[in-house]
Amino acid sequence: MIILALETSCDETAVALMDAAGHVLSSRIASQEDAHRLFGGVVPEIAARAHLENLPPLLDAALRDAGVKLADVSAVAATAGPGLVGALLVGLSEGKGLALGLGVPFVPVNHIEGHALSPFLSVDGEAASAVPESFAALVVSGGHTHVFAFSGRGIERLARTRDDAAGEAFDKVAKMAGLGYPGGPAVDRLARRGAARRPFAVAQFKDRSLDFSFSGLKTAVRERLGELGRTPEEDAPQGLCDLMADVEEAIVAQLLDRLARLHDTRRFGVLSVSGGVAANTLVRERIPAWGRSRGVDVRVAPRALTGDNAVMIAFAGQRRLAAGRLGEGLGAVARSRWPLETLA
Repeated sequence: MIILALETSCDETAVALMDAAGHVLSSRIASQEDAHRLFGGVVPEIAARAHLENLPPLLDAALRDAGVKLADVSAVAATAGPGLVGALLVGLSEGKGLALGLGVPFVPVNHIEGHALSPFLSVDGEAASAVPESFAALVVSGGHTHVFAFSGRGIERLARTRDDAAGEAFDKVAKMAGLGYPGGPAVDRLARRGAARRPFAVAQFKDRSLDFSFSGLKTAVRERLGELGRTPEEDAPQGLCDLMADVEEAIVAQLLDRLARLHDTRRFGVLSVSGGVAANTLVRERIPAWGRSRGVDVRVAPRALTGDNAVMIAFAGQRRLAAGRLGEGLGAVARSRWPLETLA
């Protein structure tokens, strides 16, 4: 079985092919960073138009890389949400058209489920790892900072951000500091040149909620930036590098605080860590180290699969196809919001 997957939820156009064992046969991604950099963030209309232009050549390239023909495809999966509706419609419509033309099943996929499963995938030619029936998933990106519990009974949301997502906090800090877009990688690079010297407080709620909050960090950073001013990344003074290290420490400290408190009550054995922020150097160091100290098997997504990609959509689609859970199939609609916990 060969599954073809399309991902167009935001500003990455992606196509991938995967076999039944979870071997990645091909993966192509077209970035739109240059198109959106001028605006300091993603412009939905520009994103949708870029997907229209990028999909046909990406599909041809992915088929060529995999050494297969379109007629060899056994099923088609595409992201149906959450995301930018105009962008989603491009991939969703293309996927439905391909499935109808080929006479094969169509699987609409939840973007967040794809991220949560991505740590079980390999980009080195190996088959996918076995996914345990029960595991916890930290999905941490520009639009989401959530913890879910997967089990045979379904998917339960354990925690969510009440304001900014962690990746959004990175991007906003970088924008305030004049580091450009996307901000997460720029903060990471400067933090490697600095040292955390003035730690920010970890946000807590009066009701002891396990939810996340990063908006206060953004405000605190703005006050310190007033002392430093805006400078290009290449000319960043040591003080700015140290500040970025403080920001990184604060974000990772909050992630670990919530994970530790959740583990005290839920005792999860396996934790998947995914999303764009999972590419951050400190995240990749600290969370696995925490897991080793608590007896938790932490699986972090391969760096190549932390951003939006179609490989994770193929895997999620393949698993749903094997389980006979095709959802709405060809009747699927694009959703800007699609809570993961509503899935079977």
